[in-house]
Amino acid sequence: MGEKGEQLGIMPLSQARETARKHNLDLVEVAPTAVPPVCRLLDYGKYKYEQAKKERELRKSQKVSLLREVRLRPKIDNHDFEAKARLVRKLLDEGDRVKVAVRFRGREITHPEIGWRLIQRMTESLQGVAAIARQPVIEERNMNVILSPAAAQKAKTETKTEAKAEEK
Repeated sequence: MGEKGEQLGIMPLSQARETARKHNLDLVEVAPTAVPPVCRLLDYGKYKYEQAKKERELRKSQKVSLLREVRLRPKIDNHDFEAKARLVRKLLDEGDRVKVAVRFRGREITHPEIGWRLIQRMTESLQGVAAIARQPVIEERNMNVILSPAAAQKAKTETKTEAKAEEK
């Protein structure tokens, strides 16, 4: 292909190099597996610059979803719990995923039901704002649940249902 995208036809490699040299362009192999291989005449420096520019634009539009952690204790007071719930709500509104961890110290680990109730209370207080991304699990002396913003979860499920509807 020429610099404007027009077909130049099948030609030997030496002739293609000569054509590229004459137009002061680079000969770039586009499809090496095709028979015969497809090459293009273009300014490779300009091409790489445009590709990098497109990549920067794509990165700029992407939102990086962080995993933030909020720690609770089994003996947490109501006011402190409400403050932590407000913090989790704020983090979810910013678009971050939140790991709510209940940390057990000493003999508190013998009563994991307290941790389960705390996690249930947290998810109930964030009803509509958060969706459970990973069910509660016990890891060593911690009980964890990962919450994601409900809007993001809704968008994922909507795209899945739309894809299924298109298949039918």
